[in-house]
Amino acid sequence: MNLQQLTTFCTVLSEGSMTAAADKLFLTQPAVSQQIRSLEEDMAATLLVRGVRQIKPTLQGQLLFDYAKKILHLTQQAEVAIQTISQDISGNLRIGTVNSMGMYLISPIIGLFLKHNSKLNIKLVYGSYDQIISEMQNNQIDVSILPEVGSEFNTSLEEFEPQYLFKDEMWLVASGRDSSTPGSISASEFNSRPVVIYSEMYPNFKKLFEKQMIENKIEFLPVFESDNVGTLKRVVESGLGWGFLPSHCIKKQIRTNRVVRVLAEDFKYSVNINLYTRKTASLKQMSEVLFRALKQQALNQ
Repeated sequence: MNLQQLTTFCTVLSEGSMTAAADKLFLTQPAVSQQIRSLEEDMAATLLVRGVRQIKPTLQGQLLFDYAKKILHLTQQAEVAIQTISQDISGNLRIGTVNSMGMYLISPIIGLFLKHNSKLNIKLVYGSYDQIISEMQNNQIDVSILPEVGSEFNTSLEEFEPQYLFKDEMWLVASGRDSSTPGSISASEFNSRPVVIYSEMYPNFKKLFEKQMIENKIEFLPVFESDNVGTLKRVVESGLGWGFLPSHCIKKQIRTNRVVRVLAEDFKYSVNINLYTRKTASLKQMSEVLFRALKQQALNQ
């Protein structure tokens, strides 16, 4: 058993399939399958149940998954601690992003930076996409985590250097308590249940969503709308409605069956999420350490 195998194992469960894990890890599907087989041989146990819709862990697999996440998190902590100390990172760092990415990507690693370097001052700003981009253009933000700004916002940020973090999707999710939830739907069936809306959905997904609503002559009034994914998840878990949420922030709830994913081919959508760093020499070391930490955090989701 090694860290690469554990990373692959966790990614398979997080993504729900060998193919999706291969895409995220930039590996071939056979390479992912081989690593899982080797891990199962090392552990002398079957770790995964290959389902029709999604791969699930066995009892032994769930136990290993819980330990593996802790091991990978400790490894990440060690790497960040060593890098921040060895590279003598200091100064001010202004980070901007939206609520969902801040909660699930940035917040878990902020403590790692501050704990090991008293010379570093961090300001974390949450806002709408338009607000964050505006502050980037006005030199009020040094680094940001955003979807691809060229394709999503038709904006060019020449003073910022993009680095690819991960690919995100919008998933339709419903309460895991409701056994009547369908496994898949067409656009015309979207209004068959109460709807919740994430107001900060990706711009191109919003265009796709509105197009499908118009083409299928669907009119609806959301029962709840918010830019806070944590609140929206609780509403969905309670069975008060279903809705589209970014996949990066709901994988834990899906693994634990608190919510279930409903396949919606008419709304299929993905987007690259990047770290944008201002092209300033003083930020280079700091942003590289942040990038590596964010990349690992994304794999751990």
